[in-house]
Amino acid sequence: AAAGGAARGSRVAAEVRQSIQRLTLRELEARGFAIGRELRAPALVTLMGDLGAGKTTLVQAICRGLGVTEPVTSPTFALIHEYVAPAARVVHCDLYRLETEQDVASLGLDDAFADPTAIVLIEWPERAGSLLPEPTLRVMLVHVPGNEVARECSEVWST
Repeated sequence: AAAGGAARGSRVAAEVRQSIQRLTLRELEARGFAIGRELRAPALVTLMGDLGAGKTTLVQAICRGLGVTEPVTSPTFALIHEYVAPAARVVHCDLYRLETEQDVASLGLDDAFADPTAIVLIEWPERAGSLLPEPTLRVMLVHVPGNEVARECSEVWST
């Protein structure tokens, strides 16, 4: 058991899967739903990208894939919204309005990170600096120049 625990805690031994896809909004929603079906608690998903790149759209689709039935809205002003899924507590954070690591630390996310039943979805994770643990999934969304309907979606999964 000790060897298994050591392997799980080791970032060097972590398996990494990477992909980059060019997706329409509908395809992004389908991809988010699939991600939600694949995620298992505990998990941290970070979503980076410019304003309007589709981060909240992706979070909404992930939540649907997790089985969240209530409306999922952007927590830009509330900062954190929580939802109940059949197999997880879903914590959705939008750090856009925060300016310092201290601001992020005051949110009390440590409780969510320590909860083995939580799936934490964080938009604008770069605002947290070094406060976040290693994510299960890193998503980067980028507008495709000259194509208003497509996004480039890169995913890096760590296990």
